[in-house]
Order: sequence, then C-alpha cells, then structure tokens
Amino acid sequence: MYWTGLSPDEARQFLANKDKSKRDKRMGLKEAVQKYVKDGDNIGIGGFVNARQPVATVFEIARQGRKDLTLSFQSAGLAIEYLAGAMALDDSKNNIKRLELAYWAHEAFGISPLFRYLTENNKVELEDWSNYNMSARFKAGSMGLPFIPCRSPLGSDMLKTNRAKIIDCPFTERPIMLLPASHPDIALIHVQEADIYGNCRIQGPLYTCPEISMASAHTIVTCDRLIEHDDMTRYPNRISIPFFSVDAVIEVPFGSYPGNCNGIHYFDEKHIPEFRTACEKFRKGDPVALQKYYDDYVFGVENFAQFIDKIPFEQLQYVQKIEPSTTLEAAFKVLE
Repeated sequence: MYWTGLSPDEARQFLANKDKSKRDKRMGLKEAVQKYVKDGDNIGIGGFVNARQPVATVFEIARQGRKDLTLSFQSAGLAIEYLAGAMALDDSKNNIKRLELAYWAHEAFGISPLFRYLTENNKVELEDWSNYNMSARFKAGSMGLPFIPCRSPLGSDMLKTNRAKIIDCPFTERPIMLLPASHPDIALIHVQEADIYGNCRIQGPLYTCPEISMASAHTIVTCDRLIEHDDMTRYPNRISIPFFSVDAVIEVPFGSYPGNCNGIHYFDEKHIPEFRTACEKFRKGDPVALQKYYDDYVFGVENFAQFIDKIPFEQLQYVQKIEPSTTLEAAFKVLE
C-alpha cells in the first residue's frame, strides 16, 4: 500500500507530538503559506464545488509557487481551477502532480476547461472516487483509522481507478470495500467565523471540512469574520472545527469569492464566467485572456484585498444583497 500524504502511523505520531495548546494563531496569509505549504504536499481542499472554496489561500499559493502537489477533495471548482490555471501558464512555478477526487467542475457555470486540458494532455495522475468515498476517507483519517469499510461503490468499475480493496466481511461473510484513510499534509479551509485560537463556526453545510482539518497534519483557516473567543464559546456545540486542529487563522473578507459563502455572499454570476471563459480559450489554444486574468487579479496584486478592490462595487454589493445575510449569533438565538 502506498500513501500520498502521511501514512496512518505517521499521522498518529505527528498528532501525538503536535502542539495542541490554546494560543493566538493569527498570522498573515503570505506567512501561513510560506510556513505550512511545501513542494510535494498533499493538499486537502475544503468547501464544495464553488461554495466556501479557499480561494484567497490558493491565490497566495499561486503567487509563491508550489510544485508536485497532490490535491485531495470531494467536489471542487474554483480553488482547483485557479491552481490549474497557474500551472497551465507556467508549470515550472506551479505544478499539480496528482488528483484524488470525486468531481471537478462548476455546476451551473459549466464543466472545467482546465480539467479537460490537464487530463487530455496527460499532465496529471488521477484517482477517481465517489463523493461519499472521499468523505469516508477523510472521516477515517480524522478518526485515526488506517481504512474504513464501505459498500459504495461496489458493483461499479471504479475499483479500476483507485486503491480500494474488497474483502469478505468477517461478520457477514459478504463482500465489503475498504477505503484507505486520507491524511493530507495541509488542509485549506474557509469559514464564516473563527476566533484567534482556531475554533471555527460554519454556517450552512459543513462539506466534510471538519474531517479534512482533523485528518490533516496542518490546517490553514481563512474566515470572513474574526470574532471574540467568548462569543465563540457561548455556543460550544456550534463549533464546527476545534482549535487544536488549526495552525493558522487569517481574517480574509470575501475569502471564497467569486464563489459563495452561506450568509455572507452569493456566487458572482459575472466574474465566474469571466474566469471560466479565459480558461476555455486557453484550452482551445489561446493563452492571452488567461494570462491577462492572472496578471490583473492574481500575480498583479500583493494580497486578496487588492484583488477584491478590482471588482466593481456594484457586483460585490449585489452578491451580498441576494444572499440572505445574518450573523451566526443571530441565527443561534432564533433556534433557542
């Protein structure tokens, strides 16, 4: 058996020795990426398709450049597309070696042009799983198990594309599939609210983000709002990701833009097609639009705030207006 991140034994040893103290984990995004994201890492991507994607962190990775990356995720869109775009433009600085995934596209906005480009030109290794399989792999990693039994997708041909094993269940004597745990080197997560210690509250679907964080050696969290620790612990059962699994916390408003973030902003239905169109032109042999996009929005800015400053105010105002906006604090009071 081969492992593309930490092995289960390495992960258990790492967790045993990890500093789990409650300490101030605020730092700049540039510093966090320099410290925790390395060439050759297996990166666990939080969010789902274009919802709550860690876009700001991916922009910083693209600016700094990382090579020979393995990307592990259920379903993703924007975060992966942005990394792939940086690779397509110059794979000597940014390079994806391997994908362990269920789905990479943009749902209502169309399929991924750069996924087609990378696969049709044999530029990446692929390991194909179902969404449930990838969730279960992260769950196994978060529980400290080397594998997890699963019936999905028995009866399909997906076993030809991944490392799952089928055995006879020792209790039922029926076939059961064993999925290897996923232990990324680093998890990239965006949430609505976090405190300085790394406790996180997620509004809306969790998208397996807690499991990805708990399964990973390190976690970088960006948040739309940094809130007081007392406000966080007032509702301890609402803490989605615990502080001891987080290594860096960075307040980045609109950190998942142009995707959506429940209760904060909706998808930008103008900007996503703008980016995707540039990717499609690149796939068809014209790199000019994609190069200009990166020069304007990614490589031509120092940080994510400068990227957001380039977006017309009306667009930002609109995506906030059409997303039902409420603080988690107010939502919890309604539930009481």
